[in-house]
Amino acid sequence: MRAALGSLSLFEPGSLDEALRVLAEQAPVIPMAGCTDLYVALESGLVPGPSYINIWGLSELRGIELRGELLRIGALTTYTELIESALVGERLPILAAAAREVGGAQIQNRGTVGGNIANASPAGDSLPVLAVAEAEVVLASTAGERRVPFTSFYTGYKRSVRRDDELIVAVEIPPIEGQLWFRKVGTRAAQAISKVVMAAARGSSPRISLGSVAATVVRLPATEACLAGGGSLDQACDALAGEIQPIDDLRSSAAYRLRVAQNLLRRFWTETA
Repeated sequence: MRAALGSLSLFEPGSLDEALRVLAEQAPVIPMAGCTDLYVALESGLVPGPSYINIWGLSELRGIELRGELLRIGALTTYTELIESALVGERLPILAAAAREVGGAQIQNRGTVGGNIANASPAGDSLPVLAVAEAEVVLASTAGERRVPFTSFYTGYKRSVRRDDELIVAVEIPPIEGQLWFRKVGTRAAQAISKVVMAAARGSSPRISLGSVAATVVRLPATEACLAGGGSLDQACDALAGEIQPIDDLRSSAAYRLRVAQNLLRRFWTETA
């Protein structure tokens, strides 16, 4: 790796309680698990920080289960486990669909839900699904747990409300009604970072979320209200244009992203009619 690893420190906790103590006493420490993004950064010579904590072995952060009406997914649940889960397929099939779009088999076997959330990339494939599902992020520290609505979790590009002494331990998802829809548009059909990604639900109140069109993943309340109120698709597309802030970058242009986002909105509404 291009990064000098000799100067970095690594903690190897044997339990969640021990990990939380490390975060409380040694902060800032960067949690690491599947490392599908971290190793890329280190290989390129970027060093996110001097201290790391390996949480890959913490069994407390694994598992997919129902707790009452909530679907609880542990932070270390991999994309492969999402794809193979009958419970996810029944309750939130668009999350499994998003997981299938993430990288190749190697990435799906290592990448985790918690990592995708923590990485805070607006291009994260699972994030629009969690926004549409109105999930809550479960954060733990030595002081206890707190739950943050997913739509309030991000404060800006690569920034969130998670404190240095907190660890994402799970995401909890309430039941969602209506027809669910997911599409990702990238350079290729597989192993490509999204140019635009949309998740949506058509029930009594439409829900729509987009990734790669702003500094964070975004819900589209004005677009949703337009469709719920009987507005035309043209009017909804106009509303969408006012709710996103796409940029020009190496993967695409702002104009292309806007056009694709509007086309996806039309496809979603037409295909779920």
